Amino acid sequence: MKRLPFLSIFIPTLLRFTSSLLLTTFLTMSANAQDINNPEGLKEVKVTRVATAPVLDGNLDDAVWQQAEVIDDFHQISPGDGTEPSEPTEVYMIYTEDALYIGARMYDSNPELIAAPVIRHNQGLPGDDRLVIILDPFNTRRVGYRFETNLNGVRHDALYDNVTSFTGDWVAIWDVATDTFDEGWIAEIEIPFKTLPFDPNIDTWGFNFGRGIRRRNEEMAWVSYNRSYNPSIVGLATGLEGMDQGVGLDIVPTFTMNERRTFNPGDKESDFDPSLDMFYRLTPSLNAALTVNTDFSAADVDNRQVNLTRFNLFFPERRDFFLNDADLFQFGNISNTASSNQAGARGTRENARPYFSRNIGIGANGEEVDLKYGGRVSGRVGRWNIGTLAVRQDASLTVDASDLFVGRLSANVLDESTLGFIVTDGDPQSNLDNTVYGADFRYLNTQLASGRQIEGNAWYQKSDTPGLDNDNASWGVNVSSPNNSGLRGEIGIKEVQQNFNPALGFVNRTNVRDYSGRIGYTHFFNSDLWQQSYTGLDVFRGEVINGGLQSEVLKFRFLEAETNSRDSFDMGHTRYREEVLAPFTIYSEPSRAVIIPAGSYEYQTYDISLGTGNQREFSTDIRIEAGEFYNGDSTGAFTSFNWNQSRNFAMSINYDWNDVSLPQGDFTARLTSVNTQVAFTTNLYWISLLQYDNISENMGLNTRIQWIPEAGQEALIVLNYNMQDQDKDNRFRSTLSDISVRFRYTFRY
Repeated sequence: MKRLPFLSIFIPTLLRFTSSLLLTTFLTMSANAQDINNPEGLKEVKVTRVATAPVLDGNLDDAVWQQAEVIDDFHQISPGDGTEPSEPTEVYMIYTEDALYIGARMYDSNPELIAAPVIRHNQGLPGDDRLVIILDPFNTRRVGYRFETNLNGVRHDALYDNVTSFTGDWVAIWDVATDTFDEGWIAEIEIPFKTLPFDPNIDTWGFNFGRGIRRRNEEMAWVSYNRSYNPSIVGLATGLEGMDQGVGLDIVPTFTMNERRTFNPGDKESDFDPSLDMFYRLTPSLNAALTVNTDFSAADVDNRQVNLTRFNLFFPERRDFFLNDADLFQFGNISNTASSNQAGARGTRENARPYFSRNIGIGANGEEVDLKYGGRVSGRVGRWNIGTLAVRQDASLTVDASDLFVGRLSANVLDESTLGFIVTDGDPQSNLDNTVYGADFRYLNTQLASGRQIEGNAWYQKSDTPGLDNDNASWGVNVSSPNNSGLRGEIGIKEVQQNFNPALGFVNRTNVRDYSGRIGYTHFFNSDLWQQSYTGLDVFRGEVINGGLQSEVLKFRFLEAETNSRDSFDMGHTRYREEVLAPFTIYSEPSRAVIIPAGSYEYQTYDISLGTGNQREFSTDIRIEAGEFYNGDSTGAFTSFNWNQSRNFAMSINYDWNDVSLPQGDFTARLTSVNTQVAFTTNLYWISLLQYDNISENMGLNTRIQWIPEAGQEALIVLNYNMQDQDKDNRFRSTLSDISVRFRYTFRY
């Protein structure tokens, strides 16, 4: 059986890409140098170099801050568009040889009302008053890094996977200290130059700043366009030279002690697993990574989902090794296409992804499989974006050890567009060979008149699997105008043929051609109460190739309104058509099963939602949906209750209830989760998640003590405990107990 050995994949790839791209670096160095004269007239600030770093204490009383220029010309992007902010903001930038420092004063006439519900690092800040920093060290206006913090000094960082969207799962090493003063709050930030790739020959970076005041639903920015800001919408920071990137080497050893016990049949095992990750910067923007005996014990558990369809669900990646530089492996913009279309489930949008990292380290039966070692070369050189990954996966119960490879190369073309290629090789869940090849083109123009923008994507890919020789391709075309105000719309088509089989990708339905579209209008009010409203129509239609309808969904979004205090009200109506070619089980228990028979179905539902702004101490979201369901009826309530008691304690309770009545039988689907977060200090947390659903009758607890003395250092104690009511007699029995103790430290050179 043909297998590509690990070294024959990774080493030649590393040498080939490195040599050719180093040559490209020197050939394009002058092309990348930025015009310091700033012919476009962008906002500009000179960053002051200082000899002594400020003390990071949340106060701007160090003398070095007096040397910095003041940035205070912020404006609203919502609710106003370019209007004066309700509160002033002052930002200062200085740097030393080793790090960039950003200080900010966020004035607030009611400092007691500053919202800061998030208390844990690496969490998003959806309901927090926040400071946002965007950096584009190569000043290409194509990619960038996002750093956010709140009054609690929470570190949240994100990586833009394209100009208009970002992934919040990227984690970097930086630091922040915050404090209050009589007129608001202060943030003092340190971003080491060893954290960011940059070209020392470029002394002008793209920069932008944003600030949110949640109780007023107000967003402001230094530079904006179309009520938004991102790496393509920035000002310039000049005078950055003589910075020390270090050797560019990070060595991250991890030590994990684990004890795992299973019940019925009973088994117990203990082990000690050291692992090693190494990261080396080959060029200013090209990185190499090596992982040995990769440890995934600290990955967050998945949020549970209940599936009432006949198609597979999608669960996002949560493991750090695969999240780093994940943007460089994106193909065809498949993950973001139709992301706002409520007529299609996420699994449908993600269908036909050639590479989905969650397939790695997972066996054919869903069991965890060890990764012996792996390597990655990823980054950017000149106009080229590179992502290569090679992994050696251990054998599982049914599959031999295998070598897995992903190669992704794209070139920046035109002003904001890209042309790329991808290849994957290997099958982690079978002993068959598998290869996928693909090409894609993305057109983007964010600078149309009147704040408009347009985006288009076209892609084609083909798989090669023994025994699946024909009808093994997929392709897609999509055009959208994703404007933040006024009219917006999107239309797309995707075809996934019967034998298309991306073994390292994601497919939830084949032999299908689907059409998607949406059109809507966003209106901003000049009102003391209402901020904006949206009305639109989302459409999805899936057809069996040469075989007629499979699914059709029309989502009428009658009214979606939001107030200036972030309260919301939504009202909609959905029409469904389903052609079920083969019966499928939608619910089962030991004594019976509820089966949807083959046939044609038409049904419709109505929904209404109410939500309160999550910047408050208490907030809630409630959605009620009622109507028909296949050949019966369904009524559902989907609720979320949040309590942000203080900087030290937060809790959320989610309860989904769906009562289904069918001629074949009635059932109720329930999903409950309780999440608590306790912050003993700004670096020591206790996080717990309890989940239960009555379809699987499984109750799972994940609880962890997490200590992060500094970014890049971590100690964890993690307990997973599962119970199940297999007989559905309301008696839960233990099925799994797993406890891990994990230590991780980053040595940076």
